[in-house]
Order: sequence, then structure tokens, then C-alpha cells
Amino acid sequence: MTKSSQLLSGFEMGDLRLNNRVVLAPLTRARSGSDRIPNEIMAEYYRQRASAGLIITEATTISPQANGWVESPGVYTDAMVAGWQKCTQAIHQADGLAFMQLWHTGRASHSSFHDGELPVAPSAVSINGDHVHTPSGKQPYETPRALETNEIAGVIADYSRAAENAKVAGFDGIEIHSANGYLLDTFLQSKTNQREDQYGGSIENRFRLLREVLEAVTEVWPANRVAVRLSPNGVFNDMGSPDYREQFTYAATELNQFGLAYLHVMDGLGFGFHELGEAMTLADFRNVFDGPLMGNCGYTQETAESAIATGDADLISFGRPFISNADLVYRFENEIELNPEADMSHWYSPTGAKGYTDFPIAR
Repeated sequence: MTKSSQLLSGFEMGDLRLNNRVVLAPLTRARSGSDRIPNEIMAEYYRQRASAGLIITEATTISPQANGWVESPGVYTDAMVAGWQKCTQAIHQADGLAFMQLWHTGRASHSSFHDGELPVAPSAVSINGDHVHTPSGKQPYETPRALETNEIAGVIADYSRAAENAKVAGFDGIEIHSANGYLLDTFLQSKTNQREDQYGGSIENRFRLLREVLEAVTEVWPANRVAVRLSPNGVFNDMGSPDYREQFTYAATELNQFGLAYLHVMDGLGFGFHELGEAMTLADFRNVFDGPLMGNCGYTQETAESAIATGDADLISFGRPFISNADLVYRFENEIELNPEADMSHWYSPTGAKGYTDFPIAR
């Protein structure tokens, strides 16, 4: 083990003990097939990476309406739950812990995922950017349909059912995906939320949906088994709002009242930076959030150690390094050089084991 490594030391996260502070970041890998049912190769992928202190699954859709990525998994049918049970069993047999990340893609989806119906969003504001990958190939982004106020309770109920299904599937907790320009993030941000009802307008109202989702899922799970992911600096999916500092500071302050398992902040700029001011740091969030804080995006072993040593972070999630290094923790412990970064053409490609479970293992 590297000398006096806090990153590699255990961590008490609520009533869970993590073997180390290295977390597998949620990574969409598109290996579940068109039926969106987790399968044996996904179970092997997660088993290989179970030495992480915590696994966060790839983003997992909560309902058919939430779909928006080709061959990503869901958690809204019995068959999906059974598929995820194979994954959690493999993780637990390898002495690992796992949270499921719950996802609604919102305006980042396309009508071809929904039998011609438009994707939904807080407001009818389209993504200005590249094309979206759909079951019928690349398509231009569409202007989404704004959710009616009376439809929002149904979305919250979908999160609640997904939380229940994650529990049945054997997960140790859940993470609510409120980042990267997907549905909950677009409700938070003024750039995409132009509503005039109780879910829009003020900073407080824009936080309302996330609050109500958390209130619903913490009826299913204790709050110390529920987490939230935010991306205050991100430009992914055409995000970035002028009042981002006020919005995300308020959100973190309010989230602090829940007693969450952790707050997962994409403080790194690897997904791009909206450049609307200075980037928000983990220290900014530490000022208003007392619980476990997780950093993400572009960290190395050295920068992760530094973030933990300064007290800015308790945990660090790694994405790209974990794709090509299933044994990342072992390599960190033994100062073994990492495998070359995986070929991006295989990141999201339904190519089976290639670029997924076939990387060299050091032990």
C-alpha cells in the first residue's frame, strides 16, 4: 500500500463500512441490449470492479418515459430487477457494495424512444448541440414537451417505484442522478426551467422537484442509504446557468438537512465548463454540506489523495481509469502502472466483452 494513504483507508458511511474511499463512478456502457435487462456480462463487469469501496451503477432508467440512451438498463420491470439481482449477487460475493443510480433523461431523449411522443422537460427548451443517438441512428435534438404540473406527481412516483425495485434487486442504496442536463438537473437550472408554477421561477421552486423526489425515496430507503449527484460546472447537454452559484449553494444547503449517504459533486471540468464565473469547488460545497462529500471527474490517485487530505472530500469516484483498470484499487495499492485508456469507440458500443471486461488484470 502506498505510504499513509487516506484514499485507500476504510470509511464509515452511515451504517456501511467502505473498504476504501475509491468509488466506481456511474458509467453508461450500453451493454444491456434492446430489452434493457442487465445480463451476465454486466454482472462480470461489476464483479471485476468490486474492490472499489463503493460501486455506483451506470445510470438506470426509472420508467419507459425516462429512456433516452440506446441499450442502457432500466429498473421498472420484474425482468430488469431479476437481471440486476445477478449483478448485486456478484458484487456482494466479491465483498463489494453497490448503489444504483436512478435516471430520467428528460430532454436529452428523442421521440424515437417513445413511439413518436416528444421527450419531456421542465420547459420547451431544446438542446443546442450535437445529434442524439437513437434506435434508428443519429437524429437532431427535438424541442421537448413541458411537463404539465399534474404530471409531476407521476414522475415522483416512478422514482419511488424504482427505489423499491432497487431494494428488491439487492442494492445497498441509491443515488439520484441530478446532473449532466438530465431531467432533475434541468428543473434545477434557470437556463432550462422557465416554468411559472410552483416548480419554476425562484431558486427555491426550482429545487422543489428534487426535494419531493428525495422525500419520496426516503420513504423507501433510510436517508443514509440515499445520495444525490450534482454537476454545478457542467456544460454537458447544453447546460450552464448564470445563477449557478446561488442555485447549487442553495441545493447543497437544503440537501444537508436530509442526512444523505453522500453528496456526489462533479467538480472536475472534464465534461466541459460553462465559464459563467469561477468553477465551484469541493471546498464551496464543504462550507454548506456536513455529510460525506464525493468528488468526481478527472481525478488521479495523487489529486484524489490531496482532496481527501485537505478535508475537501471524503470519497473520490473514478470513471475512465476504472474502464480499463478493473483492478484500479490493487494498482493504487501497489503503485502499478495503469493500463492505457480504453478506446472510446468501445465505451458505449454493444460489443460484448471487447473494451468492457477484457482488460489485463495485474493480479
